[in-house]
Amino acid sequence: MSSDRLSFIVAAGQADRLLPVAVLASGAAAMQTEVQIFLTMWAVLALCKGAGRAPVSATYSGMTETFGDQLQKHHVGSFAEMVAQAKEIGPVKVLACGMSMDLFGLTLEDLDDVVDGVAGVAGFLDSAQEEQILFV
Repeated sequence: MSSDRLSFIVAAGQADRLLPVAVLASGAAAMQTEVQIFLTMWAVLALCKGAGRAPVSATYSGMTETFGDQLQKHHVGSFAEMVAQAKEIGPVKVLACGMSMDLFGLTLEDLDDVVDGVAGVAGFLDSAQEEQILFV
């Protein structure tokens, strides 16, 4: 990687969008690249305590059963579990968007323990100025 830091802005809350973020974060963390995951809009809901496995997007609705079977067969965890594994591998930080938290009436205590904190957009963008940023 050309940078030793990578940020993801994640707005989607569907499994087919979230799981690749966790896989990419794990890979980057294994390369000792600092990873920052900024959850906004529906992605925040995916990391609420007790949320379980996120649904598949409508684009793949006809494949939902097959996709779920494959995730179980290959012991692929939920987004929260996969992010926790990425954090065990290397430097991964997860932030929830403050505006999204307000919109959904959530507090940090409502979110899974893999979420490190809440940040505003300006704070996130300031911390990500020198990074590669991927939007999901």
